[in-house]
Amino acid sequence: MLRAVIAEDNEFLSGGLELMLSVNGFTVVTTVADADSFLNAVDEHRPDVAVVDVRLPPTFRDEGIRAAIEARRRHPGLPVMVFSQYVEREYATQLLAGAPRGIGYLLKDRVSRIDEFIEALRRVAAGGTAFDPEVIAQLLTRASDDPVSTLTPREREVLALMAEGRDNTEIAGRLFITANAVHKHINAIFGKLGLAPTDGGHRRVLAVLTYLAGPGRSRLD
Repeated sequence: MLRAVIAEDNEFLSGGLELMLSVNGFTVVTTVADADSFLNAVDEHRPDVAVVDVRLPPTFRDEGIRAAIEARRRHPGLPVMVFSQYVEREYATQLLAGAPRGIGYLLKDRVSRIDEFIEALRRVAAGGTAFDPEVIAQLLTRASDDPVSTLTPREREVLALMAEGRDNTEIAGRLFITANAVHKHINAIFGKLGLAPTDGGHRRVLAVLTYLAGPGRSRLD
């Protein structure tokens, strides 16, 4: 079973998350209610994945996501799923810095969609990505001289679905286009972003997400 740490100060939501994970093949090793306790729990238990509310005590502003960033600094590659009622764009971008493996950022209304949430959490635990469409929409709002601005509306839709962790078949189904059309759009995206296309879907998504972290950020080799 995958071992998880939950950081959530609301007892009702924390209990719900623990039950949801427990009945879906996860072992919740501990639940905590503040950032310091979360960091200590990660140091002690070395979980397979961490689930963290962006806003934790005492100020309920950004303690949770800052703790998630610090946890990944201490334990590179630690899979982390953060969730919030709002998009904290600055910190979402920081989460993507470096090699963005095992990262998820969902808005809280997605947590209630149990099957989707569990699927996303498993994807993150396996080193993939899971980003809420609204998070992606804000990350895609870039300066006019940024290469992302050169993408067509369809290419931006494809890129957003890639960032959610969708494969080509899922993208084709959601956009009602053929898999071959998806492949062509992805090649066009890589060309416009200056990223070499590869046959590895996981590496491809990571490369795009690295680019989305912002101009000047490191890219995957």
